[in-house]
Amino acid sequence: MLSRKKSFLLLQGPCSPFSARLADRLADDGHHVHLLNFNGGDLLYRRRQGARLYRGSLPDLPEFLQVLYRRDNITDQVLFGDQRPVHRPAITLAPAFGVRTQVLEEGYFRPHWITMEPEGVNARSTLPGNPDWFLEAYARLGDAPAATPFNSPFRIRATHDVLFHLAGLANPALAPHYRNHAPVTAPLEYAAYLKRFSLLRYYKPRDARRIESLVASSRPYFVLPLQLNGDAQIQHHSPYRDMLEVIDRVMTSFARRAPGDARLVIKNHPLDMGLVNYARHIRRKADELAIDGRVIYLESGDLNRLLPGSRGMVTVNSTAGLVAMEHGCPTLSLGQAIYALPGLVAGAGLDAFWQHPEAPDPRLFHAFRQTLLHTVQLNGGFYCRRGIDLAVAQCSPRLAADLSPLEELLQCLPKAA
Repeated sequence: MLSRKKSFLLLQGPCSPFSARLADRLADDGHHVHLLNFNGGDLLYRRRQGARLYRGSLPDLPEFLQVLYRRDNITDQVLFGDQRPVHRPAITLAPAFGVRTQVLEEGYFRPHWITMEPEGVNARSTLPGNPDWFLEAYARLGDAPAATPFNSPFRIRATHDVLFHLAGLANPALAPHYRNHAPVTAPLEYAAYLKRFSLLRYYKPRDARRIESLVASSRPYFVLPLQLNGDAQIQHHSPYRDMLEVIDRVMTSFARRAPGDARLVIKNHPLDMGLVNYARHIRRKADELAIDGRVIYLESGDLNRLLPGSRGMVTVNSTAGLVAMEHGCPTLSLGQAIYALPGLVAGAGLDAFWQHPEAPDPRLFHAFRQTLLHTVQLNGGFYCRRGIDLAVAQCSPRLAADLSPLEELLQCLPKAA
């Protein structure tokens, strides 16, 4: 229920027109909207909204935000990515000024959903860690409406990213203190992507044959999907510094504890830049552990084809864990994940997982999934026109409400329920 018009501060958004479209919609609905840009890419996509450009240093940002909160009577702030350096001070300061934070992120469920969650996402989520809470929540909510599908080609996202970084060439003059949160520079990233994507034409048919062979075989296999080294899920919400450390731990445990006829399938992330030679590292580690021939590395491949026949999947905290659970595949999480609940993920640890993988409770997973779709997922996308249309149409009324669906549910069904 809407009670008043609000004053929104929009911090950084995704590299796309989404943030500008959302600002226009909120303004059309009668709200005050203020945008704060940090670099040339932000200005490119939000230049028509009369947004401010912050040109100061990161240590001076908290003082600047305090002035902004008071002067513009900010009631709510919206940001994409709660671990970006320019966003962490805003999240920390907001409660003292009565400012509510809504965090946008890629969807927990893909491909037709985005995440919008109060205060934080993933390991910072306010979702309860109590399985019974989700069962009771689902009993109240029922099934969520099905998503409206749309096609969002990768080339559209890539085009937005290139335009964003081209505009960033003006950063030394426009925003001299700004430092990108990405771990590598854009030119290196694009060169790496061009090389890897050109090689995928060779990898894809090879990997498809390997997957079909695995599925047809009677030998058991486990799956380890890799995540991106620079992802906040690895850097901030896991005990690992990078995926090489994860690979070493999982392979060592597999060699020590897995059944002798089992195989380990390690699959690269579809958006990996190819800067790390995982294939070579895995070969060397397999030789060291004397499990050569039992470890299969895939540069590409469809998890939906691979997982139904898998004995289990090990992940740090990837959304691939949710894909595994959709297939009833036993899943082990090595990091902080919203789905790391008793009854969904195996609880006995990595060494025990190879011998006794525990399948997720299908009733609990259905309740978990439907509760998330009702509360923190919105049908839409950040990059293509149709996806943005859907996302903006759903984001604006939810932002205008006094409480989010999750906050409303937590009021009537506390976390300890």
